[in-house]
Amino acid sequence: MATVLDFEKPIIEIQNKIDELKKMSEESGLNMEQQIKTFEKQAQDYKKELYSKLKPSQKLQIARHPERPKFIDYVNMLVIDFIEFHGDREGMDDRAIIGGVAKFDGKPVMIIGIQKGKTTKENLDCNFGMPQPQGYRKALRLFKHANKFKMPIITLIDTPGAYPGIKAEETGQGSAIAVNLREMSKLDVPVISIITGEGCSGGALGLAVANRVMMLEHAYYTVISPEGCASILWRDSAMYAEAAEALKITSKDLLDLGIIDKEIKEPLGGAHNDYEKTVKNIHDAISKALQELEKLSPEDCKAERYNKFRAMGKFIER
Repeated sequence: MATVLDFEKPIIEIQNKIDELKKMSEESGLNMEQQIKTFEKQAQDYKKELYSKLKPSQKLQIARHPERPKFIDYVNMLVIDFIEFHGDREGMDDRAIIGGVAKFDGKPVMIIGIQKGKTTKENLDCNFGMPQPQGYRKALRLFKHANKFKMPIITLIDTPGAYPGIKAEETGQGSAIAVNLREMSKLDVPVISIITGEGCSGGALGLAVANRVMMLEHAYYTVISPEGCASILWRDSAMYAEAAEALKITSKDLLDLGIIDKEIKEPLGGAHNDYEKTVKNIHDAISKALQELEKLSPEDCKAERYNKFRAMGKFIER
């Protein structure tokens, strides 16, 4: 059974009425085509209006929707000839981060992403999309491999944050992310990052020091989760909606602030309603970005990325 979000319930009620009318029409033989069309138009109009005015806290729910496409779904539909690379060369293969070589529009690329599961078992296997230090070290190994063989890098990000457990801290979580930030800034090849769902804290940024940072329409990108922010500021995680509003986590806000470079549209109702359309929109955005970035020399590619991040947060005192 499909997951229904709280704010979507009026749409479901209208759809139930449509289903009742269709059933009644079949059983009685009465022609109710006009009434059914009226309700269907009403449902579509309401849905368009609803999704055009979503609050940040509602976008948060869509970004976390359990049926939203995961990294492997994107890989299966976005690229061909994917060959996964395993391990950090220090003894562990963190399943929260998956990556390897593939072909995008016939050209070799390195594609790396944070994987979430759709079932409890899958989520346990990939630690609910929360990478450990070994995952970031694996990603770094793949970045360097791509750089050596002059392959563009594509990263797809969907994480509530890096794993906050004691073991992760003991094995250098902060250091692993910091090294990734430094080394990604020095890559000679184009890097394109897309926030596909949750983009939370350094756990997301560890894969997102890119020439082009893009977001799906209903994804979010933030320095701390709204619940974590509310717990710190108000000592009450239930105030997450207020925190989400204040944090400016949506694609439109971040585009205005210059944190991201593009908002990628989603099908009406969210990416989980139409995987194919979502992937096509992502494909087109990546393709356009690569065409622009492939014209740059390695030095210009590196300089553009560096200057992009240095420009964030600039202000003028009067």
